Amino acid sequence: MALGVAWGMMSSSLGLNSFTTDWIGPFGTIFINMLKLIAVPLVLVSLVTGVSSLSDISRLSRIGTKTIGTYLATTVLAVVLGLVLVNIFEPGKAFSPEKREEFKQQYAGTASAKSSDAAALEQQGPLQPLVDIVPENLFLAMTSNGSMLQVIFFALLFGIALILIPPDKAQPVNDFFEGVNMAILKIVDIIMMTAPYGVFALLAGLVVDFAGNDPGAALELLMVLGYYCIVVAIGLALMILVVYPALVVTVGRTKYAHFIRGIFPAQMLAFSTSSSAATLPATMECSEKNLGINKEITSFVLPLGATINMDGTSLYQSVAAVFIAQAYGIELDLTAQLGIVMTATLASIGSAAVPGAGIVMLVIVLQQAGIPIEGIALILAPDRLLDMLRTTVNVTGDATVAMMVARTEGQLHPPTEITVK
Repeated sequence: MALGVAWGMMSSSLGLNSFTTDWIGPFGTIFINMLKLIAVPLVLVSLVTGVSSLSDISRLSRIGTKTIGTYLATTVLAVVLGLVLVNIFEPGKAFSPEKREEFKQQYAGTASAKSSDAAALEQQGPLQPLVDIVPENLFLAMTSNGSMLQVIFFALLFGIALILIPPDKAQPVNDFFEGVNMAILKIVDIIMMTAPYGVFALLAGLVVDFAGNDPGAALELLMVLGYYCIVVAIGLALMILVVYPALVVTVGRTKYAHFIRGIFPAQMLAFSTSSSAATLPATMECSEKNLGINKEITSFVLPLGATINMDGTSLYQSVAAVFIAQAYGIELDLTAQLGIVMTATLASIGSAAVPGAGIVMLVIVLQQAGIPIEGIALILAPDRLLDMLRTTVNVTGDATVAMMVARTEGQLHPPTEITVK
């Protein structure tokens, strides 16, 4: 990571941007593509294996209720925390009218594209998200990581069916999925051997894209938007340093230092890739090997969390929405902000676990609150950096809930030694 940032800054200073973009950046793209390659089969196979391993439907219902209920509770808490912080610090009022106009013109095309993507979602009926969960064609759903909820629906349905049919008929199918699961996890091991090189290429390309030919431009831009970024970072830090520790210590009955040390490799991968789906293999490995969470829990809770649990994204959306309103001089009353809580919570459930997905969902939040959509141009510049931070929070939240559920189910057996790769 450090070498990638250093190389990016050096490339910007020495005019090597084209070399970095053409000959180094693609390896970062290849690394992310390999992780995305196994995201759908990993979720499908791990969920089928996890659900079918549960001995009865009542246990599945109990674990599922705990998981989804906890995910929704932490998401609402994250949104409320973001609203409190943005109303206290008011970062939107730090922008001058000249700077706002400059950003609006610079990113008008991108903001328009995001707006058109969200417009189709906005025109859908209130139950359309429920309709979208049920795929009309499984194989079509498996062709896109953005359709992960549909894959999860089929995996849950298939796993439940395996519980309900006679054990002698289900066992061969279970054995098949166990074998496929082992093969996929071995693929994960092979891919993760290339992680250091992929992370180097990712961060080198990111710095080059951000700074251009003038390293000072990146610093100046960060200073202009620094206040906003700091408020978001404070909220995300409170989730990791206050909210999650409270849950891990009280419900998980585990020392938070032990938890952080165990999940740290997954956090760093999440920070580098900005994708909960791409980080899922590492999150599952850290949770099982380092934290001692039973595979029965991780194979159900973590794939589900990578799709519907977006605490960091939800907090960011609430801060960004009010920040844009403040920048445009719009006062949001309590009703409007409660609407943001509801919309951001529901939007996070349907947000794809890939880099930048939160931006499209943010447009829906802005429209619901009556905030000018073009204001999204103000936050596009630093969004990639904040995406790295909020994805780290998303992954940490997934592991926290997995530990809580495992403890309440008696499926948490901390290992004597933690291996940090």
